[in-house]
Amino acid sequence: MKKLQKSEIFDSAHKRKAFKTCTECKGNMKELTAKTPEGFEYKYFKCEKCGEEILDMGQLHNIAQRYREMKRFHTKISKWGMSLGLRIPKELAVRYHLKDDKEVMIIPEKEGMKIIPA
Repeated sequence: MKKLQKSEIFDSAHKRKAFKTCTECKGNMKELTAKTPEGFEYKYFKCEKCGEEILDMGQLHNIAQRYREMKRFHTKISKWGMSLGLRIPKELAVRYHLKDDKEVMIIPEKEGMKIIPA
């Protein structure tokens, strides 16, 4: 997938005009939406003729920032008696108003789980 520099993208209208024609084969470019494995949505352009794909660097930077935020909250699971415990970083506890002894709901999902304040 080809990446464009910020200087090549001026505004939304310019972007749409710039991406109408493939730079490789002059074929028609189609705007598509995709998701990363983690569910981050992004838009890109794909040539209907040769399959060339172009991604806006601004979107790439936004996705990279979301990955950095996601990775910031890694923690370890520890054995607590016969159970396992998860330490929740202070920043998340404050953001979601979690306190000592407060109940939460754990919702199993296909690729992980959600923890929701009860």
